[in-house]
Amino acid sequence: MSNRIELIAHDPGPPQTGTVPGLQRIIALRSMLRCARDTRLKSMGSSSLQTDASQVPAAKGDSSRPCPACGRASSHTFRFRINDCDILQCRECGLGRTETSAFDPAAYYTDDYFSGRRSDGYSDYLGAEPVLRREFARSVDFIRCYREGGKLLELGCAYGFFLMEAARYFDVAGIELAAQAADHGRRAGLNVLQGVADAANLGRIGHVDVIVLFDVIEHLPQPRETLALCCQHLNPGGIIVITTGDFGSTVASLAGARWRLMTPPQHLWFFTQESMRRLSADLGLSVEQVDHPWKLVPASLIVFQLRRMLGLRGQGVTTASRVGMPVNLFDAMRIVLRKAA
Repeated sequence: MSNRIELIAHDPGPPQTGTVPGLQRIIALRSMLRCARDTRLKSMGSSSLQTDASQVPAAKGDSSRPCPACGRASSHTFRFRINDCDILQCRECGLGRTETSAFDPAAYYTDDYFSGRRSDGYSDYLGAEPVLRREFARSVDFIRCYREGGKLLELGCAYGFFLMEAARYFDVAGIELAAQAADHGRRAGLNVLQGVADAANLGRIGHVDVIVLFDVIEHLPQPRETLALCCQHLNPGGIIVITTGDFGSTVASLAGARWRLMTPPQHLWFFTQESMRRLSADLGLSVEQVDHPWKLVPASLIVFQLRRMLGLRGQGVTTASRVGMPVNLFDAMRIVLRKAA
């Protein structure tokens, strides 16, 4: 999910492969989002777009916390309270953090997360395979601009759809926490380890040339430590490709507590471009590119997220899982980091 680091640097625009909706559908999507926002605002009455009274407790002062991006303790400002979690933000790099003590990732990231039974998960991940693989094929093409081949590791590989596309050019492996998703990848013939990205599992994979974390780093309890492990297992000249939300984006700033990616406790961190630069520099990685790419998204997931944002309950729409729509709210960034040769 920029200063050149430019806003959309080398991105070619909406994907052109397959049957991709055109400009009219993009305009229609924007209209849907505006209507969703207006409907939500009306239901909120006099409350603001930033947050509502139920989410703002008594004012809290700044507090000191160890910042993974800055690499030291820094002053943090209280921003919101959502889902019984406090959201704090580093005053120096802008990194947002979730304060929670009762979140068990192993219990949360199960089949429910991928099948619409978690409001902040995926509506129908397996059913959306054709759309997801078309998007992942574009991601592979992008990665090959920086590394044409070699050994590739994906952290948080889910059901292995990206690895299936990458296997045409790379020797691939993955690590996935959700047992059922990892089993699916292994049944497809992929080298997928079930568990967390710790020293033991990374050691079993060995050194690699490319490491991919697509919408993963915001879920990690210790992102700095995990990224440091990645550096240790990355060959000289290798790259790390990360996608995550951009907490410093215009959309995130305007939406505040109602930003679509503000979903604690499953999202533990909310990165800004500055926080990613600081974190990578501390670990000896150079930033090759930051952009906000277009993404082909299953229509079912768009509806699923809109329903969550509007506070609507009920079963997600899975019939549209095989329909892809090009979307870019410019609130999700893609970062390419390189280890010195």
